[in-house]
Amino acid sequence: MHREIQKMREIALIYLDRSGGLQKFAHDCKKYNDSKQSYAVYRFIFSINPSDIAELDATLGNYILHNPIQAAQIFQSVCFITIKTLSLIEQLQTEAQISILLKPTHLPPLPSYVLSLSAFPFNYTSQRFYMSEGIAIAMGTVTKYTQGARFLCTEETCPFSEGFRYIRVHLPGATESATVRNDFVCGLCSSPLQEDMKFRVLGDKQIVEMIDAKVLNALKGYSNDKSHFRIQTFTVFLRDELANKMMIGNHYKIIGIPACVQNGLQATACIEANSVQLCKPNSPSFVGANFKYLLSLTSSSCWRFTAILANIFASQVVPPGTYNTLKLAILLSLVQTCEKENADYLDLLIATSDTLVIDRLLNYSICLLPRGIRHPPASEIFPSVSKDKHGTGSASIHACSAVLAKGGICYIGDLSSYKKDKLEHLQSVLESRTTTVFIPGKKYGEEADQQVTISVQTNFWSFVDVDSSSKKHTQKDNFLIGQMDVSLIPPNLLDGFGLLICSEFPLCRPPSPLVHHILRKALDPEAMLYKVSEQFRMQDYEEFILFAKNLHVELSSEAENLIQGYYLASRRVRSDSMHGSTLSASALKILISLSKAHTKLSLRKKVLEEDALIAILLLESSLILKHGKSALCIAPNPVFPFDLTDENSLQQRDSYLMQCHHQLLKFIAAYGPGIHTNINEE
Repeated sequence: MHREIQKMREIALIYLDRSGGLQKFAHDCKKYNDSKQSYAVYRFIFSINPSDIAELDATLGNYILHNPIQAAQIFQSVCFITIKTLSLIEQLQTEAQISILLKPTHLPPLPSYVLSLSAFPFNYTSQRFYMSEGIAIAMGTVTKYTQGARFLCTEETCPFSEGFRYIRVHLPGATESATVRNDFVCGLCSSPLQEDMKFRVLGDKQIVEMIDAKVLNALKGYSNDKSHFRIQTFTVFLRDELANKMMIGNHYKIIGIPACVQNGLQATACIEANSVQLCKPNSPSFVGANFKYLLSLTSSSCWRFTAILANIFASQVVPPGTYNTLKLAILLSLVQTCEKENADYLDLLIATSDTLVIDRLLNYSICLLPRGIRHPPASEIFPSVSKDKHGTGSASIHACSAVLAKGGICYIGDLSSYKKDKLEHLQSVLESRTTTVFIPGKKYGEEADQQVTISVQTNFWSFVDVDSSSKKHTQKDNFLIGQMDVSLIPPNLLDGFGLLICSEFPLCRPPSPLVHHILRKALDPEAMLYKVSEQFRMQDYEEFILFAKNLHVELSSEAENLIQGYYLASRRVRSDSMHGSTLSASALKILISLSKAHTKLSLRKKVLEEDALIAILLLESSLILKHGKSALCIAPNPVFPFDLTDENSLQQRDSYLMQCHHQLLKFIAAYGPGIHTNINEE
């Protein structure tokens, strides 16, 4: 056995030399030596490529993967001999003072190296490296732990009453009491050992709660996935350089050593993280053949492809041709989702009396994204803070619906069901895209209060029941033409949502297709009622949206001029001397976001005037519902003024939109001085 250990030490030295680890080790030693200070523990980190080291020596490669604590002792011996031979650290006295941390770059892509709490058995006793991944749903504040300590024999005549014979170093999965306590005895004279507090080495520690990414499927309101699975959180310990390497709500892949931590009568499965890697979602590099064929058929017009998409969208929930404006807005919001800072967000607020149908439609739609979250009414929308359950007494911040929906959609249901303080918090988040968690220092054992700011990178969807809201308060009599009674919602919160959409059917046309659809679905929920449901399946829409949302689009100068011209003209038209302009400052951002979203939905990379026109018509419709009509007179349903039944109706719609474009240019020329527009008479 000694011969095998000696051989592995030689291989370890060769590997460090070839990989550049020896050079880094010498550099770290120089920093320790230059400090001229004596330490109880000298800590070194080595990055290990298991594939490379296994090629050098399979035994050592296997040892690192399956006995990492013992493998670290081999590298410890190599480092000690190197330091003494080359006199790299003059203060170093014993091998026990050297602490080695081995960080594998990866693990073999085999099932036996993957750890999942949703699968049995959970082998937490092996103390070897595993790979696990999940979403960070709770994070504690950074606290201190004992990285290493020096103990001395209390018997003055004992040789071990001085020097660095007894060094305690933290091992993966060990508690604080395993490193530092008062019942250690001297191995030479059996006298009690006492810690030399001057040499205690402290490190940073952070506790993170993670959960399998499958939980996102459970948080969706509707899913075709009928499988059943077990979901359980697991605790991850981040130490030293890994502290604050995770952000709440993100998806991570970690390599670490599992352990079981005892806290009173309760045992907690945990992983001591060795490395942390952010997981980025894979975006498809293609769209379905049916979408490509549809795109080629509609290439003569910039408006037809998206019109047909909206017309046939969600045919499993509502009949084709119904709720077209709302479905187009939903598709635009879906493709305008990403995990970038200062992204173009597109929030939707729907005013409706068909709450059941709208709820089904929105539930269906959020399932088209990996991060579509249906907010449970009993929980919190935004992060909250509570005491850490592991007995440390520190604060733990819990991710809620808005953070879990990062890069996706957070559907919060009926807006009128929330209390005033919740609505004010929502308004603040819509304006700043951040939320702040306050941590009182006294309550959580800290010297000072803390404020943690968390980014909220999601689109919000909600609806308001116009029937119930009209019953809760007295309606006003001074409504303007086209204005809707949404006075139950605070005006600033109303402006915070990018679009306000009315989803009502006209009273002169009863929604018989919808009634027919609901009755047939009630008789046979799995039935495909329309041919388009088979041609454009839910999976096809998922792939399409994931492809479209990752397109990088740019504004053309023509589209930019049209957007700016409309914005300036509308600010002038929608203003008075007492209250100023009713057009919010965020309207320009919303217009740009809508234009880019329509371009993505059209599978193009350049925003054209045609995209800007659709954005302007959608926003103008929203402004009419909020504030009434303006000098830009548009039809009640300007984006879909006709039923799309055949090619003639599509041609008719194109002609109507061309007229809207001409009318818009006249509006800009009349009310937007300084804006140069080019009006071509046909």
